[in-house]
Amino acid sequence: MTVPDLQKCKRDGRKIVVVTAYDALFARIVEQAGVEVILVGDSLGVVVQGKRNTLSVTMEEMLYHTKLVAGAVQRSLVIGDMPFLSYQVSQEEAVRNAGRFLQVGAHAVKVEGGAAVADRVAAMTRIGIPVIGHLGMTPQSVQQFGGYKVQGKGRDRAQQLLDDAQALAAAGASAIVLEAIPAGVAKAVSEALPIPTIGIGAGPHCDGQVLVIYDLLGLFDEFVPKFVKPYGHLKADALHALRRYKDEVEQGAFPSDSESYH
Repeated sequence: MTVPDLQKCKRDGRKIVVVTAYDALFARIVEQAGVEVILVGDSLGVVVQGKRNTLSVTMEEMLYHTKLVAGAVQRSLVIGDMPFLSYQVSQEEAVRNAGRFLQVGAHAVKVEGGAAVADRVAAMTRIGIPVIGHLGMTPQSVQQFGGYKVQGKGRDRAQQLLDDAQALAAAGASAIVLEAIPAGVAKAVSEALPIPTIGIGAGPHCDGQVLVIYDLLGLFDEFVPKFVKPYGHLKADALHALRRYKDEVEQGAFPSDSESYH
């Protein structure tokens, strides 16, 4: 999967499947499942580091996890999520930091924001760095929004979201993530853009969908948004396995003769 392949999916009407991963093990599992696009999201701040939001995730942390994922896969398109303050300050910083993602193996980077960051997107794409946009509920703006809330409600806000999406497309963005917006608004944006939209809590009309792997597998249950559908229950399975192990060790049943060397 390449960036041009991603855009061809929209023209061909083929849905794009995206899953997050943060380490080599899960990256390999995701690729073996046939998922062709992996996002190394700054969501690792919440699901891996246990923070309340993504704002404290650093460039070095994102580069480290991106390098792990990129080094583990063979065919998947890897997108590195640019963390808070890695691209907002200036075009020069945005280009430099985006380039560092490509140096560790990412094929594209993702940035949050619309027209306000369009000049950064244009500067990156001019020198050959593919950029994925992110609109709607942008987690790096959680303080401004006053929490994780649905965006794009009302005619004016919906129009602003469409304007921002068109600004990103005009700046050269390869695709746009739409998070936590009404399905009708996502449909209008998707139909208006020449580039793919990837939905997360944006209804069924986007050109693709993305979920956090820990949510998808039922590993993270501290906060489960409405748009999450668990396709597994790995936390329950892990608890069951760990409790069995604990019981067998305490009872002297493990290790048995079959797990011992002679």
